[in-house]
Amino acid sequence: MAAISPARKAAFQILMAVERGHSHSDDLLRGKAVNALSAADRNLATALVLGVLRWQIRLDHQLQALLKRPNAKLDAEICIALRLGAFQMLHMDRIPARAAIDESVELAKQAGHRFASGMVNAVLRKLGGTFFNFSEESAAELALAQAHPEWMVERWAGFYGMEAARAICRHGQSQPLLTVRLSASAPVEHARPIEARGFPPFPQEDAERMGHPDLERELADADIVLERGELLTAARTVLSGDITATAAFQEGRTRLQDEGSQLVAELASTVLVQKVKSIVDACAAPGGKTMILAERNPEAHIVACESSEPRWEQLRKRLAAYADRVECRLGDASAMEEASASDLVLADVPCSGTGTLGRNPEIRHRLRPEDLARHAERQRGLLRAALRVVRPGGRVVYSTCSLEPEENQQVVAAVLAESPGARLLPLAAGIESLLKEGIVAPAGAEKLLASITPEGFLRLLPGAFHTDGFFIATMERVA
Repeated sequence: MAAISPARKAAFQILMAVERGHSHSDDLLRGKAVNALSAADRNLATALVLGVLRWQIRLDHQLQALLKRPNAKLDAEICIALRLGAFQMLHMDRIPARAAIDESVELAKQAGHRFASGMVNAVLRKLGGTFFNFSEESAAELALAQAHPEWMVERWAGFYGMEAARAICRHGQSQPLLTVRLSASAPVEHARPIEARGFPPFPQEDAERMGHPDLERELADADIVLERGELLTAARTVLSGDITATAAFQEGRTRLQDEGSQLVAELASTVLVQKVKSIVDACAAPGGKTMILAERNPEAHIVACESSEPRWEQLRKRLAAYADRVECRLGDASAMEEASASDLVLADVPCSGTGTLGRNPEIRHRLRPEDLARHAERQRGLLRAALRVVRPGGRVVYSTCSLEPEENQQVVAAVLAESPGARLLPLAAGIESLLKEGIVAPAGAEKLLASITPEGFLRLLPGAFHTDGFFIATMERVA
């Protein structure tokens, strides 16, 4: 029996589990089997799994064209073996075609398909000499070229235009930036000018507000190369180095978090002028936004809700350092009984996740158009509860990582229509406040202000920003 590399074997097993709906790729890629691999094999397994999931629609199209019976239904093991081989041949220049083909053939054999392994060999060898030309002129062509479901791309083209749809799709095919947040508790005195670290120059006063020079110097000494974030002064993009191995990461002085996700919590923390004494984070796991709320509102008591027990347990452990003022509550926030009890509610609600397809590529294979109505019903319930829980004069921030109107402006409009005691607040004032506080960089503020919709919502479209896609709305309860 020929050997299969540990990385390819792990990738095959994960893709099979995802294909059968047994688990999610991100959970499996953080599991014991992958963690037991060498660093090189772990990186390759991750690249194979995410790459195949990103390009699966187009890979299947290319492979089916080379089958003797193009409409033949193949066993799942054969599909995965073919996709793995094709992805390596077409998208990974450093892997020899012979290695990709031979190990894909062996994967098929060891999965119990010795007879079909000959077909795998023949199709992949034929693939190496076949040229495919993909246009991106129409929504249907773009969907195939960039391996997205046609129904999604047609929607985005209709809502945002073809140029934006192309940018969204291309963003969904790229590896997301590795973004970290430098802890607000890091020292800020004696900040070096930004240009001294190789960044574009800022006015000296803004450079000082960027802060965290000691932490950045510590990370640089650990061979971590950082670049300033696109929007927030506390955000950095990791260009090279393993930041998870640093003391700063292990001690919580820096943590991984998409910059759009950070922005949601920053905006929530600046919507009230007076001191905030009580906050509800309605859908808190995994806890990154809760930590920002705690950092930015040191005198507030925070109730962090989570309805999933495993996620609640992870949330409780992650927020243990804030246990004196953060209550991790297991339960559905839509059923909260406290009325008019909180100054601020953050409702970062569960959604389809179509703004995160680069990070979670399998969503495109699982989501169906009819799922949006189910998500919207749940979201309306959570927003109603948020407006019930917040006191008169308090604020609610509603956000999703979805690009779909049914989950965004339509949810807000529906709930406000039945809530005469609440009103929508434009987000421009919040962004300008963050700029004055030095939390948003000047160029970031300009870009954000240009992305506010006529209704006053903030929309971060993937491709227009180097972040996940987000929708953010702010409401005030007036009575």
